[in-house]
Amino acid sequence: MDTSHTCSHCQLPVGRLGQRRELDGAAHWFCCYGCCLAYQVHHGEHEEPQAAAALIRLGVGGFLAMNVMLFSWLLYADAFTGDEAWLRGPVHWLLWVLATPLVLLLGRPFAEGAWQAARQGRLSTDTLVCIGVLAAYCYSGWQVLRGSELVYFDTAAMVLLLFTLGRLLEAQVRVRTARRLAPMLAAARAEARVVDGGTESWRPVVAIGPGELVRILPGERVPVDGIVVDGRSECDEAVLTGQSEPQFKPPGALVHAGSINGSRPLLVRATVPGSRTRWQQIGRQVREALARKSLAGDTIDRIIAVFIPGVLALAAASAWFWGSRAGDLAQAADAAMLAGLAVLVVACPCSLGLAAPLTHALAIGQAAQRGILVRGGDALERLARLRGIAFDKTGTLTADIPHPVGMQAEGASPAQVLEVAGALARASDHPVARAIAMMARAAGTPGTVPSATPASGEVETSTGEGLSGQVGDRHCAMGSPAFFGTLGWHVPPALLATAPLGCTLVLVGWAGQAHGLIALRTLPMPEVRDVIGAMQRQGLRTRLLSGDNPHAVAAMASALQIAEWQAALLPQDKVRALRDWAAGTGPVAMVGDGLNDGPVLAAASVGIAVGNASDLARESADIVLPRTGLASLPWLLRQARTVHRTVRANLAWAFGYNAIALALAASGLLQPVLAAVLMGGSSILVAMRSWRASAMADPYPGTTGSAASTAPARPAALPSGHGVAP
Repeated sequence: MDTSHTCSHCQLPVGRLGQRRELDGAAHWFCCYGCCLAYQVHHGEHEEPQAAAALIRLGVGGFLAMNVMLFSWLLYADAFTGDEAWLRGPVHWLLWVLATPLVLLLGRPFAEGAWQAARQGRLSTDTLVCIGVLAAYCYSGWQVLRGSELVYFDTAAMVLLLFTLGRLLEAQVRVRTARRLAPMLAAARAEARVVDGGTESWRPVVAIGPGELVRILPGERVPVDGIVVDGRSECDEAVLTGQSEPQFKPPGALVHAGSINGSRPLLVRATVPGSRTRWQQIGRQVREALARKSLAGDTIDRIIAVFIPGVLALAAASAWFWGSRAGDLAQAADAAMLAGLAVLVVACPCSLGLAAPLTHALAIGQAAQRGILVRGGDALERLARLRGIAFDKTGTLTADIPHPVGMQAEGASPAQVLEVAGALARASDHPVARAIAMMARAAGTPGTVPSATPASGEVETSTGEGLSGQVGDRHCAMGSPAFFGTLGWHVPPALLATAPLGCTLVLVGWAGQAHGLIALRTLPMPEVRDVIGAMQRQGLRTRLLSGDNPHAVAAMASALQIAEWQAALLPQDKVRALRDWAAGTGPVAMVGDGLNDGPVLAAASVGIAVGNASDLARESADIVLPRTGLASLPWLLRQARTVHRTVRANLAWAFGYNAIALALAASGLLQPVLAAVLMGGSSILVAMRSWRASAMADPYPGTTGSAASTAPARPAALPSGHGVAP
């Protein structure tokens, strides 16, 4: 079976136990029959025939089951004795008449699921139910024809009814607990009120193009990314950024699809196609994350593939054993039927199939509500097993734009140096480049370089090192001292001799020589110190991996109390450093945001992109935090560990329950009806445990504490490129 689908009802991965159904001409995937039934019941506005049929089946089946049980209890109570003994035969026939439509109505979906599994060459829980019910029904019918009193129509009826009701209740619990996924998954089917001239009409968001006007009423979810052209309101953007405070949106302000409009209407002009909003992209990524199997999910699928044939073998062995110990043929058949049926019913591994995917789906949904994208349950599992976490410096731990603290020139004027630097910087979105571009614009010194143009021509980016390209009629370069060494350009000793310590140093040059140096200081964001401290208190080793110079990296590490750091690292050096660290430490994560962090994010056990991460960083990462979401990292780690413990406890419960229940059933101590009740209760208990595990506190209030960012301290000693901060 293709396991890349999610259930149309509860949004969990379909897995090996799932089934495909045609409803109103459309194909739907369901992880179990309970979700199929619940989907039909609760989507009557679109599937009226199926919803009505499901309710009729359930109602008629319940009515017939109650009558079957009523007459069966009369037989068990010996109500027909003496002169009324002749009624026992007609009552047996009446039970057969009542049980036949019940088996057809309630048993048909199970039979369809079993047949679908058989066509794919596998066995399913539906197979176990069908074999057990058909065995009880056919055996009872044969006994009626023989005139025997050993009939089990009540067992067949109640097993079907309890399984149907149990799966319906289980599906309701699952969809209730997974309801927090709704805002992310609603993007695919969202509609918007489009204003065209003087008329308004509803259109699917995916059909809206740039430039179209959309009206958003108070309390509605913003459907498009755009600019406010009329109205003033506040928007709750927590679903995208994690910020709980509403953001004021006057005319000209940007609004983001997925946010909630406040108390006033807005008229918004779309700036991107409706199918390419960030909300749509997050929705697609969440669906992909839900469909992606975790390591535990793959293991469970393999276990179930072996478990079900083993159950059939155990049922046959139990039936043979108890049948062979009976005195006559009738007693042997009776004992064999009870033992085999109890084993088949109690062994349905529904709780086993729920143990991991439901817990992971709830955690993914809770993270998505706070703007955190988790790419599947396997990312949570790896996050829970971390032993260390490494951070990039610039843009990850620091403010968006570094602060310039000084500039020097050698053989050129400061204006010439700044103009060349500004022209090259406009070709990059690196935080350092943005700071230099802003510095050049503020200086406003065009024309000081002969034949220079305000913008650079073809500029080549050396990831993690610098920029080079034509500015006017000269080949110019800007970057780290190591970059100029790679180019073979001369760097006057006077430039570096007077450079301030603890700063990021950017050389600027042309004609094979550095002519200027710009020093920038990056301060840590206010919440970074508390985040690092929380990681360390949770038992994680922390390390700083940066391409910046050793002075700046050591100063930042000292300010944040990070004992281990490495500096002047190229992208490939970061990958090597991270792998060497993981070899001695165990699984480690990498947190980064830039283009040069893509390779190391992909190489880490868990890659975490944060802030205004580049597209490559986001695609390479297992987890994407919102722009202001670094403070949520300790919460996410605690959540992953809680989920990991819950999954292990769920699996232990499911395995332990099945082992004990199978032992009781094979020993002849468990009646089939009681086995069905216990099976349903086990699944609901697993679902409720998963829901409780997801009910953790909001990560934002009180996370950052009161620590204030301070200027990094000057290091006392600097090893060559790596070391321990003093």
